[in-house]
Amino acid sequence: MTHSYLMPTYNRQPITFVRGEGSWLYTQDNTAYLDALTGIAVCGLGHCHPKITQAITEQAAALVHTSNLYGIQWQERAGTALCQAAGMDSVFFANSGAEANEAALKLARLYAHNKGYSRPKVIVMQHSFHGRTLLTVSATANAKAREGFFTLDDDFIRVPFGDIDAIKQVANSDTQIAAILLEPIQGEGGLNAPTQGFAYLEQIQQLCDENDWLFMLDEVQTGNGRTGKYFAFQHSNAKPDVVTTAKGLGNGFPVGACMVRGRANGLFGAGSHGSTYGGTPLASRVVYSVYEVLANSDVMENATTEGEFIRQAMADNLAQYGVSSRGHGMMIGIVLPSDWDCSSLVDIARDEQKLIINVVGGHVVRLLPALNITRAESEQLVARLTAAIHGLKSQTN
Repeated sequence: MTHSYLMPTYNRQPITFVRGEGSWLYTQDNTAYLDALTGIAVCGLGHCHPKITQAITEQAAALVHTSNLYGIQWQERAGTALCQAAGMDSVFFANSGAEANEAALKLARLYAHNKGYSRPKVIVMQHSFHGRTLLTVSATANAKAREGFFTLDDDFIRVPFGDIDAIKQVANSDTQIAAILLEPIQGEGGLNAPTQGFAYLEQIQQLCDENDWLFMLDEVQTGNGRTGKYFAFQHSNAKPDVVTTAKGLGNGFPVGACMVRGRANGLFGAGSHGSTYGGTPLASRVVYSVYEVLANSDVMENATTEGEFIRQAMADNLAQYGVSSRGHGMMIGIVLPSDWDCSSLVDIARDEQKLIINVVGGHVVRLLPALNITRAESEQLVARLTAAIHGLKSQTN
């Protein structure tokens, strides 16, 4: 193998893709792989969606970047569309989910500062993942992501995900709390959803309202149609103060957003936050183009229908192993027995079934297919993954 000048920050698989179309990725020799991961929930509309490709091509030929020192028409259009889709008041555009969450945490600090708090804390969840910047990795529970970075743990209080009583205990203490930050469904943590469903978000909002905390939702992975609604919190009656998103927001183009409403609106002023590349004309036009597709098609309905088909079919096919499924919309977790060694499953699926997946939490197959996957492709996904899991089981016998 030739020397690489890239830092070894990724455990890369021995494969390279050169082309994508819809739910499919292709290697140099034109071998097709069914992509059930879509860049980890990024290409929600599939690879090289024609409307997104057209928007990128046209805007790249017109204007890529000016600066946020000037008005940006596409940023205004994208911001209006996104806030209206989410029911929020205003938005800051960043370049990633981590940056969007960093903005949210800065908002929480400023909110607490304005209340006269000296060293406030933010409540976060066990098994959470919020990013890899120094503050967001401190909010993250993943031990491997945190190791060696002298994380800012004094800024956070961690409670079990789904345990409303644990949050009430914090509320009854003397600790100064600025906000709660959580994912509606934990992606990296194992496709975890609270046992009480999305009503959990309504319970958290009530606590935030009672205690004058900011209610902040990390919808980096769950947003942009992934769960069958534009944002996952819209499965409930909850009204968060802050919503962050990225991943599917640009369908592969790097962009993130932090939206605010109510008591979080107006906290940032000129100079309190910024980004050189946040909300460029090119990025903003892509965001608006993704919005147009989501808002004017049945893509989100398809995500609900096909996601349920895949979950049910996988649970039925593997019932003899005690396999179950969980998730919402096109955010799917196939839960294998906890005593299985699943370390080789990704390789088996890729090499033997030409299927792209990953495993989180040690034994949960995470599927994040394109929202517009066809029924024929869903059936192929089920057949290939079933065969891969049978293959894994035969190896362990």
